[in-house]
Amino acid sequence: MTTTRNFNAEEKAKLTQIIREGSTIMQEVEDLNGSLADTVKAVAEELQIKPSILKKAIAVAHKGEYQRHAEDFSMLEDVLAAVGKTDAV
Repeated sequence: MTTTRNFNAEEKAKLTQIIREGSTIMQEVEDLNGSLADTVKAVAEELQIKPSILKKAIAVAHKGEYQRHAEDFSMLEDVLAAVGKTDAV
């Protein structure tokens, strides 16, 4: 059985405010992400690289995770070399 929560006037005001502010922020983030995607696409096209590679570089640089990714890629190379799958097909 579920119970219904009744919010008092102050709680309703807080909920209304946070939902309004949260919605505004989420729209701003969505707009910024769209702008970044457009810019990445344009630069990638200009430099003749895949947009996904440029997006990955941005994410790795932002999070400061280059070493972890380098180690992961090194392990990937080792695994593929072990099974003879490092040559282009």
